[in-house]
Amino acid sequence: MIDKLLKKHNEPILIAEISGNHCGSLSTAKKLIKTAKKNGADIVKFQTYTAETMTINSKRNEFKLKDGLWKGFTLWELYKDAHTPYSWHKELFSYSKKIGITCFSTPFDNSAVELLEKLNCPFYKVASFELTDLPLIKRIAQTKKPMIISTGMGTLKEIEMAYKVAKKNGCPKIILLYCVSKYPSEIYDFNLENINIMKKKFNCEIGLSDHSNNSIISKIAVSLGVRIIEKHIANENQKKGVDIAFSLKGSKIRKFVNDIREVNKILGKKKFIRSKKELHNTKLRRSIYVTKEIKKDNKISKENIKVIRPNNGLDPSYYYKVINKKVKKKLIAGTPLSLSYIKK
Repeated sequence: MIDKLLKKHNEPILIAEISGNHCGSLSTAKKLIKTAKKNGADIVKFQTYTAETMTINSKRNEFKLKDGLWKGFTLWELYKDAHTPYSWHKELFSYSKKIGITCFSTPFDNSAVELLEKLNCPFYKVASFELTDLPLIKRIAQTKKPMIISTGMGTLKEIEMAYKVAKKNGCPKIILLYCVSKYPSEIYDFNLENINIMKKKFNCEIGLSDHSNNSIISKIAVSLGVRIIEKHIANENQKKGVDIAFSLKGSKIRKFVNDIREVNKILGKKKFIRSKKELHNTKLRRSIYVTKEIKKDNKISKENIKVIRPNNGLDPSYYYKVINKKVKKKLIAGTPLSLSYIKK
């Protein structure tokens, strides 16, 4: 499915991450799917978990978030607020199909995989924080469906372990996403050379999970050959949402899609070419002109020709070839020189 999308567009595709920006409302979740479709996203993604599958209900110090966007929450409170109820999934998958946009999800444990398999989820995502959960990766790989693995915080060794487990257990296609797991990410949190390093080491499609608040990072990534970009989204003018601080809102999704595809167009074809509009200006190049009258049967010399603009005469590469050649007829000053005027 994801291969078909890449071939169909032949340009970068956008995965619109809904995450917890539905704010506990099924109708808002549907509106987010519609917003993604309306504004040019190619795929929408959900997250499939419950608070119980993520953590335990504890207020011990290590379960409390002490900084960042979610400071003050316990892990249980955060996931309780942000989760997409299992009971919504069938309706969300059906709605996505109805309006014509591909959807898939990130399962966070085996129960999520079982649910998503019943819904014929076409491919899967592994979140950055689950990169080292090799049993989960093994279970997802056993579905024999493509897997997108986000690599935030991961060392090359950890990424390699996840990649090998996925391959060994039957995953037919693996896509790795370079990711910075900081929310929101600042420009200088990124090291985009990681994309080239990962591409060389793993010899697979490398995409980008972008949690920054601009399009610069994604545009540079596209220039490095990235064709799959994931961004969190929200509805137009949405004020609340667990990920609202780093989400594209409404029409800004469309602008983002246009931006990354514009970069792709600028990159052009994989051969050296010039546009027709640019080549039109070759008429302003230099060429060889007669600058002093040359009588019939007289010789061309450095004193009676010159390389000047515009490009109506012989190409300057002929300059030394025509010196001392005789002309067939009188040529007045201002005449663009032509081979037809020269005796052989």
